[in-house]
Amino acid sequence: QVQLVESGGGLVQPGGSLRLSCAPSGSIFSRAAMSWYRQAPGKQREFVATIASGGTTNYADSVKGRFTISRDNAENTVYLQMNSLKPEDTADYYCTALGSWGPGTQVIVSA
Repeated sequence: QVQLVESGGGLVQPGGSLRLSCAPSGSIFSRAAMSWYRQAPGKQREFVATIASGGTTNYADSVKGRFTISRDNAENTVYLQMNSLKPEDTADYYCTALGSWGPGTQVIVSA
């Protein structure tokens, strides 16, 4: 089973940026699609972005143009660059691959 660990969350002002990282265990990373989801307080978990093994990406409409998902197969890491953050981006962000989920990292966007 893949083990995933997210990092990079924190408190940021509206309009600011954060970069989340996810480092999965195992040698399957380069062959696996990786995705980010988020769950805001009192809401259901929702899709944010995904990147295929070949690099094809897809985003939720709410983050298009502001968030960028990328992967570094050599470093065994997937990133989520989040720019122009809004208070509604406040949530716990989760990395997922092959049916496994990380514990999440909290992002708070507040003045």
